[in-house]
Amino acid sequence: MNFFQQTGRYLLFMWQVLSKPEKRKVFYKQLMTEFYAIGVDSFGIVVIISVFMGAVVSILVAYNLDNPLIPMKMIGYSTREMAILEFSPTMISLILAGKVGSSIASQVGTMRVTEQIDALEIMGINPANFLVFPKLIAAILIHPALIVFSMVVSIFGGFIVASLTNLFTPDEYIQGLRSWFDAFTVFYALIKTVVFAIIIVSIAGFQGYIIKGGSIEVGRASTKAVVYASILIIVFNLILTQTILI
Repeated sequence: MNFFQQTGRYLLFMWQVLSKPEKRKVFYKQLMTEFYAIGVDSFGIVVIISVFMGAVVSILVAYNLDNPLIPMKMIGYSTREMAILEFSPTMISLILAGKVGSSIASQVGTMRVTEQIDALEIMGINPANFLVFPKLIAAILIHPALIVFSMVVSIFGGFIVASLTNLFTPDEYIQGLRSWFDAFTVFYALIKTVVFAIIIVSIAGFQGYIIKGGSIEVGRASTKAVVYASILIIVFNLILTQTILI
């Protein structure tokens, strides 16, 4: 019963969020702020994780590629496919669920417990739309850019391994990167990233918006936002993969 109640409250919350902004100038100003908070501020962690992720994947593929009949270019091909299909869209989204999701839940939750949201309601402002809608639009626009950037950096991580080790040569790696490329895989990954961005922002905003109590509840809302968003990302990853790729 509690599940259906929470689902109903979430749908009502999203109905409020997705309404038309009352003041466009204020909305665009907030949108630029959220671009920085959600996107630019996350580039550092995306670079670090992606370059090491690509390096590790290429090493693991090279380690398991002990059959002389399999060409070494398969390392570059496998690294590219793993980065595009799964690691960049899903792993980076899970990490952003922790970083961005907890930040949004804490921000909205703090405004709730300090009665700032109540003050917005008294002034006739839709607080769900005012606080969460700019974050949602910013995430939908900037999240795919982060994931594409992660794909490129991950592939570059594999190239660093090729340059610094004797596992395989850079020429073999680049030859693999150029082999059997299907542009639809990038399109599929971008669809996933948009869905994951909506999950991260909406779940975090909802958890912060509905809390009652003091500062302790803000921490609990932040934890719930990360856990629920992570679970939904994994579930929707399976659903989208089954629906789009197969």
